[in-house]
Amino acid sequence: MQVEWATTGVEGLDQVLGGGLPRENVYLVQGASGSGKTTLGLQFLLEGLRLGESALYVGTSETRQTLAAIARGHGWSLDGIGVHLHDGRDSGSAEVEQTMLHPAEVELPRTVEAMLEVVDALKPDRLVIDSLAELRAMAREDRWYRRQLRMLQDHFRDSRCTALLVEIPEGDRPAIKSIVGGTIELDSTTPAYGPDRRRLRVAKIRGQGFATGYHDYKIRRGGLVVYPRLVAAEHRQRFEPERISSGLPALDAMLGGGIDRGTSTLLLGQAGTGKSLIATHYAVAAADRGERSALYLFDERIQTLEQRSEGVGLPLRRLVDEGLVEIRQVDPSELTPGEFSHLVRQSVEDRGVRLVVIDSLNGYSQAMPEERFLTVYLHELSCFLNQQGVASLYVLAQHGIGSMLTPQEFDVSYIADSVLLFRHFEHAGAIRKAISVYKHRTSAHETTIRELRVGAGGIAIGEPLLAFRGVLTGCPDYVARTLEPPGTDRGDGTDGR
Repeated sequence: MQVEWATTGVEGLDQVLGGGLPRENVYLVQGASGSGKTTLGLQFLLEGLRLGESALYVGTSETRQTLAAIARGHGWSLDGIGVHLHDGRDSGSAEVEQTMLHPAEVELPRTVEAMLEVVDALKPDRLVIDSLAELRAMAREDRWYRRQLRMLQDHFRDSRCTALLVEIPEGDRPAIKSIVGGTIELDSTTPAYGPDRRRLRVAKIRGQGFATGYHDYKIRRGGLVVYPRLVAAEHRQRFEPERISSGLPALDAMLGGGIDRGTSTLLLGQAGTGKSLIATHYAVAAADRGERSALYLFDERIQTLEQRSEGVGLPLRRLVDEGLVEIRQVDPSELTPGEFSHLVRQSVEDRGVRLVVIDSLNGYSQAMPEERFLTVYLHELSCFLNQQGVASLYVLAQHGIGSMLTPQEFDVSYIADSVLLFRHFEHAGAIRKAISVYKHRTSAHETTIRELRVGAGGIAIGEPLLAFRGVLTGCPDYVARTLEPPGTDRGDGTDGR
């Protein structure tokens, strides 16, 4: 029997739910005040209107002015949605006030009956009751509350209605969750710095598979947007193995022919050693092949990267204008890891990006509310890109000067298929740059250390630094005179530095 779904109208949520909410059932939406419960409910009703269904909002805690303000803030019109605002004060009577019976035995059934009368009169396909706080307050014990919830569920199912019941949770109440067909939990935490971090979890959907765990979400103009947690195993696809050129023949030779499509490469080194420029060179080379690249900058401004690239002959601005390279400035304090993974996934699946650069992982780590999960998120993102046949480059800055490098707060070298190591070293009173291939899983590679030169004529890689010992320390021993002094013209537009 094929399941009939009621789509929610919330971007990303139906994917988490496995298609939507099975129709003709009752679902609980739980969350603290301000978590977006009412917004989600209105999106659910508006989606019904879009599909030609009837919709009813029964409110016990919101006023018409509040609903109008919510709708106006999101650019919505609630025309077409039936709105009934229930006033609990109308549920009693003089007779009720004089009785010795508990409100749970009199007022609670009357309140539920009043709601059901409205529902029966309008016969909606979709219903939102916002919220259950009044019913819970009237109930003396959980058993009274459960009894009314069960009656609501049976009534709505018989009426072929799909209903959302909104509730602010009070502790763990598994008996109540067991009554409804599913539960959606909205969670919000406040970090020491930056905006609130919002997460959604589907605790249960009866008779249907769904994406478990927490999924980041945001409330934007237009409603909730959910970013389903990336599960790389769900996105496997075959692709043809292929070597990818950096546009620098000497670097490709060091890598045994280049990096492979569907692999990840870590560019590791101190600040100012040329990591970002090498990553940009890969993007320009991809554009020369007619492939799209995406660069995500966590630290450097886009304008600065464009200026530096133009300074070494890389036409980054032109490639951006042509649509072959897209650059996005990322504010790590405003972007959650789930949202970032969603952006990367969209660039690959919707816009055909074949090379992704994350510059840098230092900035990416600041987007993590708990650093111990950084490698987990990164591993899942890297696996997704690898399985899509996308080459990924990760820039990671090491802190310190010369041999005085401080330990990294996290280690991601084991995730990468290849590692390019960058270093400063001193020679003849000048600071030079060195590059080497520290790791390359897919083929044999060169183990020598070479000089990396950056100048107006472009990026060049010199011969192996056989005349030095201890280059990676930053203060090598000079054993032979094979390097020209700084300032010497090499005939390639660079000055040897």
